[in-house]
Amino acid sequence: MVSNVTEQNMNEPIIRSKMVTAENSASQMTVADCGEYGTLVFDEPIQHGGTGKGPSPLQGILSALCACESVTFNRTASEMNFKYDSLSFSAEYKIDIRGRLGMRGVTQHFKNVRVEIQVKTSESKQRLEEVVTETELRCPVYNLIQNAGVNLTCQWIRISE
Repeated sequence: MVSNVTEQNMNEPIIRSKMVTAENSASQMTVADCGEYGTLVFDEPIQHGGTGKGPSPLQGILSALCACESVTFNRTASEMNFKYDSLSFSAEYKIDIRGRLGMRGVTQHFKNVRVEIQVKTSESKQRLEEVVTETELRCPVYNLIQNAGVNLTCQWIRISE
């Protein structure tokens, strides 16, 4: 049997790098290539000049928020020995499109983001609150949106089994 013991100095940054490439053919649609993980198509609805072949980039960010919260919750729940069966997300945003239309002084990104997350679990409300607190401290996309000054509200709802 071979044993391997290593150490990680947590006082030093642990840098991970990922890369995507993207192509746009002078239209509203962009295809992002995520390498071994496939491609993502972002577009605008037909009524906004796109072809409607994919979600808008802002819907993509909301999707990434839900996915990142989900991954982070799963890791945190595992570390905290919190058992759950599922997470269900509903997310919406509000934006003042005048910023995207070129009006100076109007924020181009989300003004408000509201997310509702239903957690199916037999664990107590207090235990859920502990996992949620740690999840939101760790979630990169949650913190990216929050640090941008967006009014971000996440409502976590315990659904008992």
